[in-house]
Amino acid sequence: MKITAIETIPVSLPVGKFEDGDHKVRGINAPARYPVGKNVTRPWDQDDKGNFLLSNVIVKIHTDEGITGIGEAACDTTEPVEVVRAMIDRHMAPRLVGQDPMDWQYLIDQVSWDADRGATRFSTSGIDLALHDLVAKALGVPVYTLLGGCRRTKVLASIEVPRNTPEKMAAHSYEYYQQGIRGIKAKIGSDPVQDAECIRAIREKLGDGISIRADANRGYTVKEAIVFCNLVEQYHVNLEILEQPVGTMDLEGTRQIKEATSIPVEVDESAFSLSQVHQIVKQDVADVINTKCAKAGGIRGVVLWAAVAEAADLPIVIGTEWGAGLKVAAKLHLGAAIKNADPVVEFTEMMIHELLLKEPIKLHEGYIDVPTGPGLGMELDDEKIEAFRTPGMDK
Repeated sequence: MKITAIETIPVSLPVGKFEDGDHKVRGINAPARYPVGKNVTRPWDQDDKGNFLLSNVIVKIHTDEGITGIGEAACDTTEPVEVVRAMIDRHMAPRLVGQDPMDWQYLIDQVSWDADRGATRFSTSGIDLALHDLVAKALGVPVYTLLGGCRRTKVLASIEVPRNTPEKMAAHSYEYYQQGIRGIKAKIGSDPVQDAECIRAIREKLGDGISIRADANRGYTVKEAIVFCNLVEQYHVNLEILEQPVGTMDLEGTRQIKEATSIPVEVDESAFSLSQVHQIVKQDVADVINTKCAKAGGIRGVVLWAAVAEAADLPIVIGTEWGAGLKVAAKLHLGAAIKNADPVVEFTEMMIHELLLKEPIKLHEGYIDVPTGPGLGMELDDEKIEAFRTPGMDK
């Protein structure tokens, strides 16, 4: 079997809003005590209706035996859609066309490297997903078989709720609860006292049977993070994880917070490459490591990160990342196969915009079943792809 062509299709997906009109991904900070000057946050792309847009590049790897592997690459303001598509079309495709896809791990190595942060991470993830899908289809097995087998047949879905007031965050969490969600990750990192009240409000609204976690997105100082943890512990709300309380490179500060609280501390932005994961483990910085196909370079990257974490007896969380549908499938296979994967997997993408899948994702008491068909086990809808093709980017 030989790879004959690699096709890339950019798509843009409008993000929805809650029933009260608030955006599902853009949070509102607590009021600042003093003027803060110009906003340095990078602007989001928006459509003519004012909806935020999330971009992805669909990747199709065609072969001479008629088997096509399909994946997708996320995009953001650092690696925009134009860059991701160009990296695949101009750099990666020429190296892969004519190769045997069954050499898939070698081929992934040919188009990637363990850079701190570069224009290949997202692009590689798209190639990686498509190769996993292709090889598993060729063998007639689910992707989780390539990863060692199925340890779990379902995973609990967790959804992110953006920063806001305690009342708003509780209401937004309850809106997801009514749609069948039983796991909430609250976005915080604004004001530690108000943030602790937000967690308490969500717990009081949803009850004790719900998974509640929090992500500070590097928003705290060490002292602020400890204030938040102390308050949350006093409230007895059973916060399962505090994610990325301080800055990306502040590993010592993260370790201090970890030692000051009983709440498990997770790193996300600090874990941005395989070598950095090794440093986090080596320095005993965190209790949990957040992994994503996009930042790890695909399914294979997540598996490698998980192995390093497992060597230190640490769990990983398979985190939220923007996707058109196949990222959901990839995370289900990872959640099914990885020994030290947390049983709660983040699927925010499935609740904030339409997925381009032929069949909708179904929740069963908060859980999603792992697909068992060949490859990733989910199919994209070509009509939906065309409907959401990014304007101004020719075929």
